[in-house]
Amino acid sequence: MKILEVHDIHKHFGKTRVLEGVGFSMEEGEVLSILGSSGSGKTTLLRCINFLEKADEGKILVDGNVVFDASDKAKMTTLQIRKAQLNFGMVFQSFNLFPQYNVLENVTLAPKLLAKERPDWKTNKKHITEQIIEDAKKILERVGLSDKLESYPCQLSGGQQQRVSIARALALKPKILFFDEPTSALDPELTGEILKVIKSLAKEHITMVIVTHEIGFAKNVSDRIIFMDNGVIAEEGTPDEVINHPKNERTKAFLNLIGQKE
Repeated sequence: MKILEVHDIHKHFGKTRVLEGVGFSMEEGEVLSILGSSGSGKTTLLRCINFLEKADEGKILVDGNVVFDASDKAKMTTLQIRKAQLNFGMVFQSFNLFPQYNVLENVTLAPKLLAKERPDWKTNKKHITEQIIEDAKKILERVGLSDKLESYPCQLSGGQQQRVSIARALALKPKILFFDEPTSALDPELTGEILKVIKSLAKEHITMVIVTHEIGFAKNVSDRIIFMDNGVIAEEGTPDEVINHPKNERTKAFLNLIGQKE
């Protein structure tokens, strides 16, 4: 069974049509990278799957269960949207950390809020909170920040802040982790540490969708690559097929333009 199925997603903003029937599927543990020029629809696609935007047409399934169907005229409630969003973890271009909280507090905030909805929260509050903190510490260790638990965002480098963002996404134990240009806000010398973390997650067989401009990284870490152009999937295949032997003329032009085609 596919962990994620995206069918015929359309999205427009006024008269501007951003996505035109995009669809793909993923197996559990697979890493999919999405390439394309600015304005090709990459980020909008992620935002539609993650319910930060509502698609105008299409259907999304997770583990075979429909989590979104645009043809269903019944409006999704806030609770339904939030429940569907828990399937996905999102790491943005900007770090979006809370400046008033330290690293550990940033990572545990959302799990603590969700825990309050558990039926055993009132009777088991202390144990649940301790477990959330322990889990967060383990995740921060995985991303190389076990020595920064009490630090505040302003005391961290850009690369460290982005690693906190990754830890925060992992803390909610999503089925699929999304990255939207995770290195675009970083200086070149800090990019490597984020790519290293993502590679380590790939080795743990965490299902990931990565929108990136790092072609070499996408080639090395991905099981499959999608190239988007003008709101559609122009080419899809293995890294070798898409990057080394592209068939679509637009893919070839894009790779030649950025000077990364081998």
